Amino acid sequence: MKIILNHTIVPAHDKEASARFFAHLFGLKVESPIGHFAAVRVNDSLTFDFANREQFESHHYAFHVSDEDFDAIFARIKQAGIEYTSDPMHQNKDQINHRNGGRGFYFYDLDGHNLELLTRG
Repeated sequence: MKIILNHTIVPAHDKEASARFFAHLFGLKVESPIGHFAAVRVNDSLTFDFANREQFESHHYAFHVSDEDFDAIFARIKQAGIEYTSDPMHQNKDQINHRNGGRGFYFYDLDGHNLELLTRG
């Protein structure tokens, strides 16, 4: 059996602002029309469906990307002045890691979700 994740709901204080923030940094688009969710297509099979919630816990989302996508996303992160770190606890500010011979870093989105980019799994 092949199992493919189709979508995940991402809780947000402002679903549209959070979806636009995520889509901009990752070079993606917010799907329209925006209804109950503000959806961002991540790949052929997966959407991140941002949903308004008043209270929620922070989540961790990790993205395996190509070296080219890493460079583009990292440039947008730095251009936006977003703090990034090499570790999930956010102690090594303005550093990236080189785990498994690749590159990676962590940053927070508008709602405090801990996002991770990595080029090697």
